Amino acid sequence: MTPDPLTFAFDAARTAAEAGEVPVGAVIVRDGRILAVAGNRTLRDRDPTAHAELLAIREACARLKTERLVDCDLYVTLEPCAMCAAAISFARIRRLYYAAADEKGGAVEHGPRFFSQRTCHHAPEIYGGLREREAQDMLREFFRALRDQP
Repeated sequence: MTPDPLTFAFDAARTAAEAGEVPVGAVIVRDGRILAVAGNRTLRDRDPTAHAELLAIREACARLKTERLVDCDLYVTLEPCAMCAAAISFARIRRLYYAAADEKGGAVEHGPRFFSQRTCHHAPEIYGGLREREAQDMLREFFRALRDQP
């Protein structure tokens, strides 16, 4: 049996946190096979667009040699922001599964609710709140540790 893709996303988020990045991880799956796993790398890459979702989308597109990820599902530890929601739409991701809601920066069920806009080209099926407490605790601990640094 294939392990839960969110487990890989959480592992990528923990790796990102260890590197000083905001702990967000993403995984793209098609037909039960993991195509891409990524964690945030904005600091490492000095790239504000190096969010886990975008990195995973880029990797999956490269592996499949296509700009569309039809029949692919995205698992992510935090509700995507507007930039990532737009990329999810343009990539034609079939389903979006996410752990923690992001009331401040999220754009799926918070903020602009990107997929509900009439200008949105494609909206995936959305499943939120999976392992939400675990993701919230990881984020809370990461930011607490940042505040405690001298």
